[in-house]
Order: sequence, then structure tokens, then C-alpha cells
Amino acid sequence: MMQPLIEMKQVTKEYRGVPAVTRVDFVLQKGEVHALLGENGAGKSTLTKMMCGVTQPTSGEMLLNGKPVSFQTPAEALDNGVAMVFQETSLVPSMTVAQNLYLGDENLFNRIRGLNIAAQTFLQSLNFNVNPTALVSGLGAAHKQMVEIARAVRKNVQVIIFDEPTASLTPEEKRHFFSLVDRLKKSGVSIIFISHALEEALAIADRITVLRDGELVASDLASNFDRDKIIRAMVGRSLSNSLYRHQTGHGARPVGEKVLSVQNVSMGTIVRNTSFSIYSGQITGMFGLIGSGRTEVAKIISGVVKRNFFNGGEIRLRDRSVRYRVPRQAMKDGIVYVTEDRKTEGFFETMTIPENLYMGALAAGLTGQVVNMAEMRAIAAQWTKTLNVKAINPNARVIELSGGNQQKVVISKSLVQKPKVIIFDEPTRGVDVGAIAEIHAFINRLADEGLAVVVISSYLPEVMNLSDRILVCRSGRVVEEFAPEEATDEKIMFAAVH
Repeated sequence: MMQPLIEMKQVTKEYRGVPAVTRVDFVLQKGEVHALLGENGAGKSTLTKMMCGVTQPTSGEMLLNGKPVSFQTPAEALDNGVAMVFQETSLVPSMTVAQNLYLGDENLFNRIRGLNIAAQTFLQSLNFNVNPTALVSGLGAAHKQMVEIARAVRKNVQVIIFDEPTASLTPEEKRHFFSLVDRLKKSGVSIIFISHALEEALAIADRITVLRDGELVASDLASNFDRDKIIRAMVGRSLSNSLYRHQTGHGARPVGEKVLSVQNVSMGTIVRNTSFSIYSGQITGMFGLIGSGRTEVAKIISGVVKRNFFNGGEIRLRDRSVRYRVPRQAMKDGIVYVTEDRKTEGFFETMTIPENLYMGALAAGLTGQVVNMAEMRAIAAQWTKTLNVKAINPNARVIELSGGNQQKVVISKSLVQKPKVIIFDEPTRGVDVGAIAEIHAFINRLADEGLAVVVISSYLPEVMNLSDRILVCRSGRVVEEFAPEEATDEKIMFAAVH
């Protein structure tokens, strides 16, 4: 057996006396792709953050090339050849893509044009279609993820840890990413791959390790796993029969009242003369590739962005023409948008769970002008129980929660506002299979209770499982509609691409 590149021995990490990782052993060999799987809160990110110097273990040790190491900062880990691409990007929003790529490696004198050309060449070599002169603050989640990946690859490190790298990527972009992983592996770089897409882990990993509740429960060659075995290890039971069950004609809900009508809505070149309707008591799925305009039209409906003033089309809410300048106006009319970018747009990270939920009620004008602490605690207790939000304590800051529990807080904050129309944009992005099942069940319950629900997703099995009708977006407009019984992966993808 070769000497491991990284070896974690009996590593434990505690926060406020509560263990996040308990006596975990982990081995990464040179030139292998090692998938690290588990539910949100299982300890995956905590374990990898100890490897790259973001945090230090409470006990145990880490060996790099057989030598004990203890990285105090990510910069120290990077100097020793260990880099991490975080699930939530760590880019500088006010800088361009090129500046972020070369941040920390600048020459004494820099020519902006030369920097942009070098960045363009490098991004093209990775098949990443990102403008090097664009400000990061103006990029979508998918392009930010590409820049993060490119920045790590450019460092020529020996270990790259990818935390949910494909969560925002389209199928085509994922293929480019997997090709990149294969090239890195052949060049001797070791990859740790954290993902909730189990099929991806099974396809690209040489070895798979599963954590549950901070403890190692399984570690073996990927060839000895299948999807059901991974899920049983992750959650202690099988979810394969229910997680992505295809809707049938008998299971689809009947068409209810037409609540929302979008007629020839346009916004610049991103949304172009798109039209569709939304009905109460139904889940309308929206599928499209990055840049198809699906998120932008949802933001127009909910007042986050504005459509063209002239020739911008019309939005009718129960036969009343509406044009919202800010989301608060849409909230008062019962329209709520649950963002795809929870960290930037979904919650206040330094506030506690109760404070975040209460902010949702304040924004919708459902409370008085003076903060009522008893009301805040009651709202938090109700919604954390309803969505099964798990935290170290009821007053934990949202930034301290796992990704799945953060997403539940974002959803709860929106539902506090008592919407009649709710738009979920990538509701299970970066969420584990256990939390996915809970969120899907809750979305279904909202539709059963009569709400008009829209689910925007890049993941076809999710769209096909949840939707009572499926809208496909391409080039800024809705181009096709499918009933669940007639929809197939091939038909939907063909409509999205062609």
C-alpha cells in the first residue's frame, strides 16, 4: 500500500462542547478521487475545513505525506499544496473575474489588458465560458462557482477539495467539470469530492466515504457501492422508492384557479416576450439551462427586478394588472420568491434563527412597529418544528447551521409571510437526501393546501418528481409545456437546448 497523501487519525472537532466530528479516520491516496458523502450536518465540511486550515481539530492529528501537520490558516494549507473550493464562494465581489483569479499572485506592475488575456486563455482551457472583465458581483451562482474552481486549479496544488462544485452547473458545464477532474487525476492531483448528487459520486469517484452524525459509517471502493447502499449508510434507511418518484397522470393535481398570468414579459435581452400562467393547488415546474431566463422572470414577478418600462408586457394577479417596484409590494399581494443564493440573498448570517424568521414577518408587515420578543420566540418555535430545523441551540446564528438547515430557515422566513403564490428557485441546491425528502414533502403539502407553487430547478429528476405541469425555458422565454405523464428526460432536454 502506498503512503497516503493525507491521513486523518481519530479526528474530533467540538463547537461549544458539542461534537461536529467524532474520532474520524480518513485516508486520501495520491491521484485518486475520493467522494465524501453524508447528510447536511454529518460533518463533511467540518472534516475538510480541518484539512485546509479553516478550523483546527479539538483532538486527533493530520498527516501530509506521512508528516504531522497543523494548518492554522487556509493560506498556510495552500502553501503546502492543499486547496478548497467552498460551496459558498469566497470571491471578492467588487473585483473582476481576472483580478480574482490572480489575487495574491500579482506582479509588482500589472497591465490590466495582459491580465484579462491571461485569464481568458486559462478559462477557455477549462471550457468555462466566463467573461474575465466582468465584476464578480454581477455574476450568477454558476459562473461564480466556475471562477472558484478555476482559481483552485490555477494554483497547481496536490490536493483540491470540491464542496458541492456542480450544484449550480448545467448538464453541459458538469461534463466539462468532470473532464477537468479526470485531467487533474491523471496529472497526479488528488480530489476530495463532496456532493449530494449520488450518481455523480458513483460515476467519478475511486473511493467513497460516508459520514453520519459526525461519525464514519462506511468507507470502501466506489465499485462496492450503489445508490441505495449509500443512502442507507447516510440516513439509516432507504429513500430510493420515494425520493425521485416520477409523477403519473393519476398523481398530478387538477388545474385550480388561474392565480397569475404572465403575458409577453420582457427584460432586456434576458427575458423576451415570455408568457405562461400559474394555477392554485398545483406545482408548476420550470426547467432551463443557465441563461434561459427562468430565474429572471421569477424575480420580475416578485418585484426583485423590473421588467422593461415600455413593451415590457403585463403581469396579472387574479385578473388585476400589477407592476411591483420592490419585493415588499409583492409580499403584500401574497407573492414570495425563495432565492437560489441563500447565503447572499436568503438570510442575515450574523442574526439568530428567531431573528431571521421575525425579519420575514416584519418585511411583510405582519407585526407591529416594536419588536415583540415573545412573538419572535413563538414564530421561531412554530417554524423550526414545522420544517424540522436542527441547531445546536434554538438561538444559534444561521451561519452556524448546515446547508440544509440554512435552506429550511430561508423557506420558513418566506412562509412566515403567508404567501398565496410561492416561487422556489433551486430549493434543494446543496441539500442532502434526507433534507431533500423533507423539503419535497413540504412543497407538496403547500400545493395540497391550495397554494400556487412554482419550482425552478436544474435537476430533471426533481422537476419530474414534483411537478403537476412542466414549463421549459430557452433563450428568455417559455418554449414548451409538458404534462407529467408525457414528459421524459429526452423531451425536456431537447426543448431546453433546441
